[in-house]
Amino acid sequence: MPLCHWPCSCYPNHALGQTNDWMAEIYPRWVAAHGVMILCPVHWYQAPASLKLMMDRLVCADGGNPDPTTTNGKNPQAAKELELAGWDYPRHLAGRAFSVVAHGDAEGPESLRRALVDWLRDIGLVQAGAKGVVQTVIGYYEPYATSHDHLDADEDLFVEVRNAATSLVNMAVMVRTGEYRAPDAGLQEPRPK
Repeated sequence: MPLCHWPCSCYPNHALGQTNDWMAEIYPRWVAAHGVMILCPVHWYQAPASLKLMMDRLVCADGGNPDPTTTNGKNPQAAKELELAGWDYPRHLAGRAFSVVAHGDAEGPESLRRALVDWLRDIGLVQAGAKGVVQTVIGYYEPYATSHDHLDADEDLFVEVRNAATSLVNMAVMVRTGEYRAPDAGLQEPRPK
């Protein structure tokens, strides 16, 4: 993990002509956020490609090296020495609150919800209560042409999404003010990675 920099320094690769890396705008937003809400559709049992790309680029948030000078840039031997000397796997986004709303028109919202919640917990974020997570089906196997009619008619879904957002705001306030203290705070992680 010391070779994986936080924030990621692999992109853009100017030697390959890459420029304007969109993650340069996203990393600071994650750092500044007290809470994150992900509301997305299921795309063939998976997260939409743009969300999955962001998730992949946030791998450095879970144990990434905040000081690239310690590895002389990307020197694998220096990184191995750092890790073997006792790398603490810093979780750069830990403690932030999250809520998730996954929706679809057939199968898959449950799998997507589970994957997103697992990912956010794995990188150290805290779920905004039981109502902070929603999975739902809109217009089950109905034509796409009328899917908005089903959405517009589902007043309960609007309440569920509002509840998820409100739970997130409440949790973010508790985190920001120090009112929230994780029940496992201070416990040693025997297997950090």
